[in-house]
Amino acid sequence: MQDEKDQTGMGVAQAQPVALRKRMLEWAQRAWRPAGTLVAVSLALLFGWSVVNGKHGLSAWHQQHTQDQQLRQEIEELQQENAHLRDHIERLKSDPDAIEHEAREKLHYARPGEVIYTLPEPPPQAAQPANGGK
Repeated sequence: MQDEKDQTGMGVAQAQPVALRKRMLEWAQRAWRPAGTLVAVSLALLFGWSVVNGKHGLSAWHQQHTQDQQLRQEIEELQQENAHLRDHIERLKSDPDAIEHEAREKLHYARPGEVIYTLPEPPPQAAQPANGGK
């Protein structure tokens, strides 16, 4: 055994640092592999959370999609209202009966000899308790 050390040119003092380095390298490989796995799993979880809850994630996309549907519905309702108002304007431009109806309803005009009676609005009823006020 002594001959082998002499042949390689290593003495007892040089053999210990090599063995120590080899043990440290083995320890680092054993310790870093689980640590690297833990870091990779943590990054994957962080990325998954960001995809779902991040600024541009699925939650934000769903919220924007819902808002988009609501705005489209509102646009459609406004377009229908505009079409109705355009139709009403066209009738007022060309139909004398529509003009007369509008004058009577909105402006309370009457023909000569007619009397218009306006009834007061009924007072709003207060909400009564379910047990009859007792």
